[in-house]
Amino acid sequence: MRSLAASLVLAGLWVAPVLAQGDPHQHHNHHQHHNHHQHHQAAPAAAPHSQDHGSHANHSHDVGPAGATYDLRWLDAMVQHHTGALRMSEFVFNIGSPGVGALANGIWREQAREIKAMGQWRKAWYPEAPVYPVALRPGGDPKAMAGLERMSAAQIQAMQMMGSTPTKANRVVWFLEGMIAHHGGASQMAHDALAKSTNPTVRRLAREIIVAQRGEIIELRRMLRLEGLSKPEYSQYDALFRF
Repeated sequence: MRSLAASLVLAGLWVAPVLAQGDPHQHHNHHQHHNHHQHHQAAPAAAPHSQDHGSHANHSHDVGPAGATYDLRWLDAMVQHHTGALRMSEFVFNIGSPGVGALANGIWREQAREIKAMGQWRKAWYPEAPVYPVALRPGGDPKAMAGLERMSAAQIQAMQMMGSTPTKANRVVWFLEGMIAHHGGASQMAHDALAKSTNPTVRRLAREIIVAQRGEIIELRRMLRLEGLSKPEYSQYDALFRF
């Protein structure tokens, strides 16, 4: 498992086809067309990250406006974001702290399955897209492939939210606090997709992410209480629990 996750984080490479886990979603065999002129409600806002995990504080989860390339941009960003969760989880695999190792393994398995599914959708819907992850270039047209550019190493690092690494002594709290922030970011991205995407498969995944991250954030807070920690910022994403 470690060698697999390590292969996922090579900057600039499309990572989904590497995974071998089963696909939890139905296959989607045609590209959903987008309505470029529809109006959407804004996604709920969350308070800034306060956990000490480096790039968390400056991370933006906005992948740009709606348009024909929105789902491609969102998939690439979410794959990188999920990859960060895999990396974080590895630090506490099978740790003795009650439930932490099991939770980390569960997060790894589920997000790896979603990475594989998103890779399959990307290839089916955007066969003309480059193999590397893309983002909207400054001033680029969100409706055209020409408006995209290769996601930079800095953008990948920010999306993965791995600004620091833990020590053996602090890895449990590092993981629990960091994963709350990480799940909050995923929930923001899921709300963004619900506001901007017309693709039913993407919208279904976004709802599933919100539900899963909500349950795991509640569990992460419970585990932090066992560590004697209960901070106001642990609840900063509660507004994102609803959709």
